[in-house]
Amino acid sequence: MIIGKVTGNLWATRKDENLSGLKFLVVRTIDFNGELTKDVIIAVDSVGAGIGDQVLISKGSSARYVFDNNKAPIDATIVGIVDSLEIFNE
Repeated sequence: MIIGKVTGNLWATRKDENLSGLKFLVVRTIDFNGELTKDVIIAVDSVGAGIGDQVLISKGSSARYVFDNNKAPIDATIVGIVDSLEIFNE
């Protein structure tokens, strides 16, 4: 899983029919120091996240199993909103 911060929305009027009705969010990943990276992930939202939220992302083929339609071409899904994050650097 990956931790990131929602930084935007993505709309696509033309897409695979299995993606209809899903909300897409732009997420920047967070590194081990708790800092935003330049890496960006487009993830389907399954928990009602919004811009500014820190989120937990599931990637790969398991990301599509959050939804009833397992045939949707989903590679990343937001599966949680992070309440707090503690990173201890030694």
